Amino acid sequence: MAIQKEIWEDHIEGNLFKNNEFLLASTDAGQYVLQGAVVHIPQAGAIANVVKNRSSLPATVVQRGDTDITYTLDEYTTDPILIPNAETFELSYNKRESVLGEYESSLRQTVADNLLIDWSPSGSTGLVVRTTGVATATTLAGTTGNRAKFTVNDLKGAQLQLNKQNVPMEGRYALISADMFQQLTDDMSATQYRDFSAAYDVKDGVLGRLFGFNIMMRSNVVTYTNDTTPVVNPYGATPAATDNDGVLCWQIGAVERALGDIKFFERVGDPTYYGDVYSVSVRMGARMRRSDAKGIVAIVQAAA
Repeated sequence: MAIQKEIWEDHIEGNLFKNNEFLLASTDAGQYVLQGAVVHIPQAGAIANVVKNRSSLPATVVQRGDTDITYTLDEYTTDPILIPNAETFELSYNKRESVLGEYESSLRQTVADNLLIDWSPSGSTGLVVRTTGVATATTLAGTTGNRAKFTVNDLKGAQLQLNKQNVPMEGRYALISADMFQQLTDDMSATQYRDFSAAYDVKDGVLGRLFGFNIMMRSNVVTYTNDTTPVVNPYGATPAATDNDGVLCWQIGAVERALGDIKFFERVGDPTYYGDVYSVSVRMGARMRRSDAKGIVAIVQAAA
């Protein structure tokens, strides 16, 4: 008897952002997904020009040049898994959670790692700031040497860059790796830490609030090259000895996510595995909503 795929697909969708709540701090473009695989967004052209006390008539007639934004969602597929007597697991959420727990955890981690890279700016002026603290040994796997610690003033510097871009104050987030979060809290004064902790919200994954940023933490965020203008490393890249850890700061309207099709595949009664074999496909994508990356700043470690 075939399983009810909808039950399993809904289960996966409902847990896709679990422990990665920062992904929800973005604009949802799911309504623009076509056929579960492509995002198509109509984009309005430049706003109309306004003239004070117009003295020359007739005014010049212009036509607004609208454009389309289109991008393909990435497809994430799991290795097949053997589930004996799968129909018995449909009866209990806990049993489904037990079967798919590690599976979903790996899927969530991979999707989140890739989406963060899609949101990360390269090292143009104002998009990347460097850490300025005292020297400490690097904690990033595969790297060597010392790095400047992440400090309170570094986060304040990211706030300055967003302020200069006229980015709204509400809905600002900073996602910090575990090691750099430790450095940040070590650098806080007792008063700063008290005020920071007052905004703790475990439901939304917010550990505190500082300089207008909702602070969130993850075991790792993104890594950057050590060039004069640092560039974010692609997913799965072998770390160079000089690579640096990074903090990603953004305003909720500056980044976008889109979830497409979730499909659950089955082969019932496989004689070679003496059971039923299943796999999952998830289509998801993300992007910076502006070509100039306005509203996003990366704080990248500096060599020390």
